[in-house]
This record gives sequence, C-alpha cells and structure tokens, in this order.
Amino acid sequence: MHDATEVFQALQADDPPVVAGYRLAARIGAGGMGRVYLSHTQGGRPVAIKVVRPELADDPAFRRRFSREIKAAKRVRGAYTAELIDADADGVPPWLATLYVPGPSLSDAVARRGPLPVPAVLWLMAGVAEALQAIHGAGIVHRDLKPSNVLLAADGPRVIDFGISLTSGATSAYTATGGAVGTPQFMAPEQASAGQVTAATDVFALGQTAAFAALGEPLYGDGPSVSVLYRIVHSEPDLSLLPAQLRPLFARCLAADPAQRATPAEIVEWCRQRLGRDADAGGGPAVWREVTGPEVRVPAPLPHPTPVHTLPLFAPPQPTVPTGANERRARRRRNALITAIVTGSALLVMGLTWTVMDATDLLRNRDTSSKSGSEASARGAGSTSGSTSGSTSGSTSGSGAASGSGENARTDENSGSGEGSGAGDKSGQKPDASRPSSNASTPPRAIAYPQEWFDEKNSVSLREPVDRKDRKGDIRFVCGETCALESDKSMFTMLYSKPGATLDSCRIALKGADSHDLPLAAVAAGSEICVKHPSGDIALLVVQVKSTALPKGGFSFLTADMTVWRAS
Repeated sequence: MHDATEVFQALQADDPPVVAGYRLAARIGAGGMGRVYLSHTQGGRPVAIKVVRPELADDPAFRRRFSREIKAAKRVRGAYTAELIDADADGVPPWLATLYVPGPSLSDAVARRGPLPVPAVLWLMAGVAEALQAIHGAGIVHRDLKPSNVLLAADGPRVIDFGISLTSGATSAYTATGGAVGTPQFMAPEQASAGQVTAATDVFALGQTAAFAALGEPLYGDGPSVSVLYRIVHSEPDLSLLPAQLRPLFARCLAADPAQRATPAEIVEWCRQRLGRDADAGGGPAVWREVTGPEVRVPAPLPHPTPVHTLPLFAPPQPTVPTGANERRARRRRNALITAIVTGSALLVMGLTWTVMDATDLLRNRDTSSKSGSEASARGAGSTSGSTSGSTSGSTSGSGAASGSGENARTDENSGSGEGSGAGDKSGQKPDASRPSSNASTPPRAIAYPQEWFDEKNSVSLREPVDRKDRKGDIRFVCGETCALESDKSMFTMLYSKPGATLDSCRIALKGADSHDLPLAAVAAGSEICVKHPSGDIALLVVQVKSTALPKGGFSFLTADMTVWRAS
C-alpha cells in the first residue's frame, strides 16, 4: 500500500480544523477554486471537501453561479463519477463534498508507469464516456475534462470536478464574453476560439485525454499555450502515433466539426465490442491493478473530542463494617467537621477585619486627596508653575477648562478636584481599552473577478464596469515586438515570492513602484501581479493563460483571476 504521507499532507496553520461539521483529517491538494481536504461522514466513509478561495467567496455573482451548479450536480448519479453528496453555496466559506476516490489521477499514473496498454485505454474511454452520459444527462457540460480530473479507482475511472463546471444553460452566456475557459492542451477548437461550448466539447476532451493515456504526452504537444491552441484550431491531429486499433474511434472523437463527433453512448458501445467477453466478465479490475499500483491507504476518521466526565449523581454503596469501626469513623467525621467550621469562621472574621481596614484607609486617602486637591486648585490661580500655565495668558494648554481665567481656576467643592489642573481627572485618565476607537477602520473587502480576458481589443478597469469592449480601461494589453500590460494611471509590480499573495504583500511590493507598464516576457501561468490605482484601489492579478508567442499574429491574449480591494 502507499504510505498516507505520499497522498495526504498534514493540516497547516491556515487550514480550518472543521468545515460545516466535517472534521478535516488531512490536506489532499489545491486547485483554481480552492483547497481540497480529506474528511469522513458520520458513518466513517471518506469524502473530499473542497473549500472555495476567500476572494471567490466574496463575489456575489460567483456564489449565485456556484449555487446553480451545485443543484445541477446533485442530480448526477453515475458509476464512474465521484458523487456530490453535500454542499453549501451560502457557507462561510462556500464548500462542497464529494465521495473520496482512493486512487491516483490519470496524469500521475502515466507519469509513474508511462503509456497505458490498449485494453486499459478502452476501459478508460468506456468508463469516462459513461460518466459523461450521466453528467450531460443532468444538463451539465464539464468543459475541463483532462487527465488530472480522471481518478483511477480499483474498479475503473472516476470523473471529478463536474460539480464546479458550468451548467449548459449558462455556458453560452459565459463564453460570449470572449473568455476561453479550460486547460489549453485539452480544449476543443470551438473552446479555444471562445465559441459555443456543448456536450460535444467534452467528447473532444475525452479523445485528447485518452490519447494522453495511450501516448504518455498530450496529442497536440507541449509548449506555449498559444502554440498549442493554434494547432488545435488550425491543424488536424496526428493519429499515426496512436495504436492502429484505436485510431477510428479517436478520429470520431477529435473531428473539428462538433456535429461529426461520436456521442458518449457510441463510444461506450464501440469499446465494449473491442473488449469482447472481458466487458461482460468484469476484466476491468485486473487491467487497473497494473495501472493504479498498490491501493492507497486512507487515514482513519479523527476521534471525537474526549467527553468531560462528571461525578455520579448517586454515591456507590459503602461496604458493611463492624459497629465499633462505625463509631470511630463517625467520631473522626465530627472532629473534622468541627475543625473545618472553626477554621472557616476564623478566616471569615479575618476577611471582614481586612475589609473594614481597607475601607478606612480608602476614606482617609480620599479626605487627604480632597484637601490637597483644594489647596492645589487655590494655588493654581496665581501660579505659573502649576498645571495651567495659561492662567495669566488665557491659554488652555494642559487644562480641561475652556480658558485660563481665574473663574476656571476655582475649585469644585463637591468633587474635590480643580478644573485648572492639567493632570486632572478628565485628561489624566487612561483610555478605556474596551471602548472601540473612533479611528478604527474596517478592513477593505476583496471583490473577485475570475477569468478576466485581456487582448488588443478590450481593456479592464478596477472600478465597475470592469470588462470594457474599448481601450479606455485602467489596464490594457499591448503587443508589438513583445507584449506587455500598460496603464495611464495605475502602477504595476510583479511578485517573485511563493504563491498566495495578499493585500498586505501587494502593499509592501507597491511601495516605491513607479512603472506604468509591465513586460510579459517573464510572466507565466501562476504569476502574481500587483496593481495600484491613484484612487487607492489595489488589484491582484493571478495569471491563468498567457499566449504571446506570436505577438504579431493577432492570436495573443492573457487571462487572469483578478481580486480588487477598494480604496486600500
């Protein structure tokens, strides 16, 4: 078995111990939407808890879309999906729970052992196609099917992350904004060019995912995203590298015209025919054992906190002892009780005595303080070294009074204090720490704008409306010999520290920043860029896709998740 430490990581200081009643046992990983943790149901069944990132959780539009997707995903029931069992789009933070699949992802399995044999590829395609039938039947288009979203369980593949994909009703509205969403190496042509995304888009991604399993590398190659996307849109896939018996199916899945692609039902039937008797005899597990390796050992559920034990309501019965012993025990009890009463009485008398003495001292000190205060106040009217240095000049410096006249230097006979004293009761008191400061400021709220699209035809503003179809926004994407971000007013700086920038880290990085343009040569997926507007708004751009290899070809763009803190 795999050791748990190979798959699961210990919780860190910034990880919550509990989410909506689920006690978190370990961290599994992280993605674009948030972090994933291992937990268990009340019955001990392992589940994967995905917790949404704070900047997305603060976006009302994201919460509404997330809520719609959860409702749709709950309808998905399939043998080859990781079922969504619980979720809360209104939680703080939002979260969802799916059944945990103990097995490696397809990408990890290929990296460890290389390309899969043909029978395993057939089982893979049949299982994933059946999962797509269930997903599409619930009105969902996955739109990000790829090897890391396919887990290899002991009895077949499982498709994950369909719960956070766009519902089919929202897909066209989203892609109409010009944002190509997905992973470049596994996009369909219509997806790469920001066109209509349908169920056929997932079939193309299935063909690419299966080709990766058969070849050990992406079918359209690696390299800059723009080059991969260009090949997907403008060239036919090279099927000669694939096993000959699989090429007819791959040709159907990877057709450029979505209408010409095979349906998931046709893929399942095609694979069953090639698998023959193994399909009905359950030959899948034997194939998977070669691919998945040893079974993953899942940590046991965390024990519940130890309950607090109290004393019993009734004392247990005492053993019977001889009469003489009972008399001796009763005599000892009486002596102990008398001793306790005498000691307690003595302590009570001593306490009362000390209380009376303390009260007497307090009254004596008050009388002394009152007299000395009256004398000091009387002297303060004619003294220049007293607490009100402005008594002769009319100044109120060091005084709680409105002026330095003799009228203000009089002693208040009732309170025993002089208003002319600079260290008087009002100005000399320490501020009450429990009272809120009038200067306390509310921390700025982060507003998330996921998947912002930058190209040479649009621009992005830090203020609403953020997306602009013109070039008048705060941030513009420009390409000449090289590509860059530019602004007339905002300043840029790029972070080179570990991922996970915050408002504070952007504030520090932007101190002294004076550049209104940022070359994109050193920028890659995951790069973090801080932006500051003269109004005080600060933005964080986390780059998702950069396509600048062909700056003069009109196919250059940048996508980034943007978080804005207003007037920070």
